[in-house]
Amino acid sequence: MNAFLKLLQTEIKLSLRDMNMVIFAVLMPLAVLVILGIIYGTETIGDGSGYLVLDRSFGALCAISVCAGGLMGLPLVIADYREKKILKRFHVTPIRPVLLLAVELTIYVLYCAVSLVTLAIAAKGIWGVSIHGSVLSFLGSWLLTTVSTLSIGLMVGGIAGNSKQAGVIASLLYFPMLIFSGTTLPLEVMPGMMQKIVGFFPLTQGIYLMKSAFLGIETGAQWLPVIVMLAVTLICSVISVRCFRWE
Repeated sequence: MNAFLKLLQTEIKLSLRDMNMVIFAVLMPLAVLVILGIIYGTETIGDGSGYLVLDRSFGALCAISVCAGGLMGLPLVIADYREKKILKRFHVTPIRPVLLLAVELTIYVLYCAVSLVTLAIAAKGIWGVSIHGSVLSFLGSWLLTTVSTLSIGLMVGGIAGNSKQAGVIASLLYFPMLIFSGTTLPLEVMPGMMQKIVGFFPLTQGIYLMKSAFLGIETGAQWLPVIVMLAVTLICSVISVRCFRWE
């Protein structure tokens, strides 16, 4: 535990100096919220439900930081450490892959948590957005979405030979999910066939689950997103540890 906390403290300091995740995982979702708030304000959806447009968008806004951290920030950091021989030095210490990956996972969960709290305060304080469902259900769906997405980043970072390879793989994952998973472009405006295709994205399943929990909508298909994200988390976590490359 002492090794974990010491490494966590050091990695947080290094990450904050870089500022990339502060910008893309914390400030960017907040900026998107402000833009949506200026455009829609307290406008309702228009289906008679009484939900605000921002109510329906809150889960997707939370997913922006998850996507940035899990599919771009996390894999690039680990791969960059490998390329700079930092992991090679770690290899001769008591630090094991599980410990190192757990530290990086914790850091990016913290980034996503800060983004969640910031979004909630701003949305509630300025536009009166409030959760209609269970807070615990929403937090559970958010956590599952975060961990499953970050596990993909752990896998990419664990097996990529250098930062260039990690960047290519991360870009192939990041931009399609950012655009088509419902994070920026609502699923409701997509053609039916496209909705079926992007439904295979774990982030799409997570956004669906968060939206349902936030709005308090009970559907019989909620077990499917949970199974998908748990499977992704398990598979990617095992691969990231078993196939981890020190150099």
